Amino acid sequence: MAGPLAGLRVLDLSRVLAGPWCSQLLADMGAEVIKLERPGRGDDTRSWGPPYLKDHDGHDTPDAAYFLAANRGKQSVTVDFTRPEGQALVRELAAVSDVLLENLKVGDLARYGLDYATLSAINPRLVYCSITGFGQTGPLASRPGYDFIIQAMGGLMSVTGERDDRPGGGPQKLGIAYADMTTGMHAAIGVLAALVQRGVSGRGQYIDLALLDVQVASMAVMAMNYFVGGRVPGRYGNAHPNIVPYEVFAAADGPLVLAVGNDAQFARLCQVAGVPELALDERFARNGGRVRNREALIARLQAVFATRPAQAWEDALCAADVPCGRINDMAQVFEQPQVQARGMKISLDHPAAGPLPMVGSPLRFSDTPVAYRLPPPRLGEHTDAVLGGLLGRTTAQIAALRAAGVV
Repeated sequence: MAGPLAGLRVLDLSRVLAGPWCSQLLADMGAEVIKLERPGRGDDTRSWGPPYLKDHDGHDTPDAAYFLAANRGKQSVTVDFTRPEGQALVRELAAVSDVLLENLKVGDLARYGLDYATLSAINPRLVYCSITGFGQTGPLASRPGYDFIIQAMGGLMSVTGERDDRPGGGPQKLGIAYADMTTGMHAAIGVLAALVQRGVSGRGQYIDLALLDVQVASMAVMAMNYFVGGRVPGRYGNAHPNIVPYEVFAAADGPLVLAVGNDAQFARLCQVAGVPELALDERFARNGGRVRNREALIARLQAVFATRPAQAWEDALCAADVPCGRINDMAQVFEQPQVQARGMKISLDHPAAGPLPMVGSPLRFSDTPVAYRLPPPRLGEHTDAVLGGLLGRTTAQIAALRAAGVV
């Protein structure tokens, strides 16, 4: 069956992660995505390796795993839009598209006549989404933005990492490009909302999306803790600032994560752990007391958890409906029966490499399921097909554009 976005065409001028993550989400849901790339070079992340995809003979291809992670379901068309002939091609593609994504520096596309004002005059129904580090306005609008910098400036690193008074203390970035990926998700939400509004008004609109804005918005609870409590939040390592016990404990043979979200769960934890008296102690009976007396409680619990293996604790606690789990590496993640049952590992046939394992979409639609129609494209793989089939260029015309370096 066709996906929920079947019939939607997205012209994707973005690169790296935030924009491509958005367009991959849209592609999984059925949108046709045309990825415009620079001739000869393509998306920066094609070279962000190793590891690189291996071909049938075991040799490195030009495409890094980083690129593969965010670009399935797309057609790659190479166009040099710094050239007038290339700009004309982009304008023609925008005229027959529903959505345009871009993440160039503020004002860059205006120099080439590819800004929203110009393209919306050609196609008033176009939804145009610009993703930048700091947005189209404000004193930092002209600065480039990278995920690492945004995690720092947006407050995420100030609350991530071990406490300063403990070994290894200090701010840390997340192990994934959190600002980029959450911005990509917000871009998809914004695009879909603009398309719904277009169904009412008949017109597209412009979306100004900034990584810094998204990161600040994502601070959510931490920001409200600051607003309401009047204190700047600090780092708690793997602990939770508002819930106790909610952190990593060292079992006899390895770590175990415990996430006790209410007083009833705490009481059941104490029963399983053989320390029921803790649930009756006025210091610990309610979450507020547990937060205020965090150090004393954690020390007691840690001594108990050290007496049994992690799997034994997980089995006993889960049987009592106390949330907990082991810490898995990537290999262990995809060995989990639950992850396998949910189909989170998929395989697409790549023309250069054969079966290509990928992470599947988490979306589950009852009537219009996601579909994985295309593997991540090779650079320029679909240039001839798109220019010929969509724009009506002849084989000779495409050959002339290629000889001139336009495509």
